[in-house]
Amino acid sequence: MRIKSVDIENFRLLRQVAVGLEERTTLVVGRNNSGKTSIAELFRRLLSEKTLSFRIEDFSLGCHEGFWAAFAAFQAGQPAPDVVALLPAIKVSIDITYDVDSADLGPLSDCIVDLDPDCTDARLILTYGPRPTAPALLFTGVVVGDDVAVNRLNLFRAVSVGMSGAYGASLEAVDPNDPTNRKALEPKTLTTLIRGGFINAQRGLDDDTHRERDVLGKVVEVLFQSALTDPVDPEKRSTAEQLKAAVEQIQGDLHAGFNAKLTSLLPTFDLFGYPGLSDPGLVTETSFDVDKLLNDHTKVRYVGVNGMTLPETYNGLGVRNLVYMLLQLLRFFREVQAAPTSAGVHLIFIEEPEAHLHPQMQEVFIRQLDQIISAFVSQLNENRPWPVQFIVSTHSPHMANEARFEAMRYFLSVPDGDGMRRSVVKDLRRGMGGAPEPDREFLHQYLTLTRCDLFFADKAVLIEGTAERILLPEMIRKTDASAVGEPQLGSQYLTVMEVGGAYAHRFFDLLTFLELRTLIITDIDSVSPNGTGKRVAVPVAEGTFTSNGCLKAWFDTDVSPVALLGKSEAEKTTGGRRLSFQVPEVDGGACGRSFEDAFILANPVRFPLGDGDRALAAYELAGDHKKSTFALEHAIVHTDWIVPRYISEGLRWLAQGNPAPVQPAPAVAVEIVAGVAGVAVNVAEVADHG
Repeated sequence: MRIKSVDIENFRLLRQVAVGLEERTTLVVGRNNSGKTSIAELFRRLLSEKTLSFRIEDFSLGCHEGFWAAFAAFQAGQPAPDVVALLPAIKVSIDITYDVDSADLGPLSDCIVDLDPDCTDARLILTYGPRPTAPALLFTGVVVGDDVAVNRLNLFRAVSVGMSGAYGASLEAVDPNDPTNRKALEPKTLTTLIRGGFINAQRGLDDDTHRERDVLGKVVEVLFQSALTDPVDPEKRSTAEQLKAAVEQIQGDLHAGFNAKLTSLLPTFDLFGYPGLSDPGLVTETSFDVDKLLNDHTKVRYVGVNGMTLPETYNGLGVRNLVYMLLQLLRFFREVQAAPTSAGVHLIFIEEPEAHLHPQMQEVFIRQLDQIISAFVSQLNENRPWPVQFIVSTHSPHMANEARFEAMRYFLSVPDGDGMRRSVVKDLRRGMGGAPEPDREFLHQYLTLTRCDLFFADKAVLIEGTAERILLPEMIRKTDASAVGEPQLGSQYLTVMEVGGAYAHRFFDLLTFLELRTLIITDIDSVSPNGTGKRVAVPVAEGTFTSNGCLKAWFDTDVSPVALLGKSEAEKTTGGRRLSFQVPEVDGGACGRSFEDAFILANPVRFPLGDGDRALAAYELAGDHKKSTFALEHAIVHTDWIVPRYISEGLRWLAQGNPAPVQPAPAVAVEIVAGVAGVAVNVAEVADHG
């Protein structure tokens, strides 16, 4: 069995999202503060052995209005069930798919409530919601005055204090085909069915010169305990038993020798001469707890020379990080082996595995996950399957590009009312499903080859070739400098992709899907039939067609250069994409055919073109220069030049519409913690809520 999908409501940025999970590895990508960490934190709580609880800060800011609506209904004297219905709840719906022919469905059996023989899904809904007595517990005693803002502040303070008593967790099995068919379950059923494992982004691997952290050594305890009950390898079991016996032998030796001498150091109570106090006969006993011995006093060290061993801090952060993650995976596997009852699904979250790893190792990590699991199953478990699913969150384009589109879930933060944000989850398995297969293959191969960070940037620029790529940073600086007081593109998270005019249009569906504001800088590429009917490159004024695939896909196949020059700004823009191609530097003036001759026309002081046909002269002059040499010369040597008009206009458009900065939440939401705990609150952190 495996988890097929998860629907989440009202947890932090996850106001209402659906996340489909792959059979083995799901890659979670997206910009910063888009909710990627929230999903791991949610499952950390769901799969904990502790009683499930949330605080008011865990509720999505967008659902806070429900508390106010419920309070208003309570004040109006509405029946308690109606008031309860208005209170927000955090809900998690988990769909689990299973094999109907399985001999043993284990703990999932209690969760199957449908009678459809063709149904292979079970649905669990966990709700952290208000109890029937919640209105009285939350709202009684809330002081109400004439100031609405003060009333709201008083209300949310009361909700924050009373939530633990007014809210509780419940778990139900729900028929996937009939939501009215439900069965109440104990909340602990979830942890019996799904086992969790978490490898956090912060793994304590920093180099501390004052003391060793020895995070690797802590894994030894788990490996020892699992070896004691290893069902497959009797040699490991025997070794673990021998280690335990050795510790018990040391224990006996200590008691016979060390403790006898230590006892002699205790005072004779007759020494005190206290009336009525007889000698209580104190003795010492030193005991070894095997678990603590391994956890607190056993270090994993690296082999050195001359009999020396080296602490783990002497190895590189990348190696230590990788070794730690691999040992943690082995630990999770061993814990499953040692568990008296087997969970149906083992869900492991790995946050930012790329930390300290070089790019090639990042790619290998994603590829190796499947092989590691196969090795565990075949070599350590007699080919008995390990029902594990991974959710890997990453900011690494190397990892993202190594995975297939279908395995990625793209988290995007969008506005959710005044000053609030929420997550939208884009499932590339579904979203790109309608794209032609050749386009899907092209995009995957391109992203793999170029390592672009398309899934993490705020904006993108698609360019033609080498010259634009080399000069674009300077062109951005120059356009920013000429737009004082306006949004500066240079301070925004921008990704640049060199795609050529023939391929840019293949990105349109993906860019729209990602809702990524994008500027496409391309060339008119004017052509005209020669004597044999073959279309050859000519200056713009002489052209009858364009050979540029992007322009033909944007407008139509037979669009002419003259028609292109007449296109309005609105026609060059659709949704979050804008097209920029050569236009005259002044209306009615000469127009370049490519970047180089447009650059020449934009800088007449640098390139005197005479009194004749300036466009033709620029076209011929551009042909005399090698593109890379031309670009490097103007990027390094001759830097006093003007950005061509079509590019400067496009860059200024791109600079606008920056993803809305996270605004402070309403004061009442920010002051909840401050009012209750008496501490200062970081407004940005509360508003981010991710």
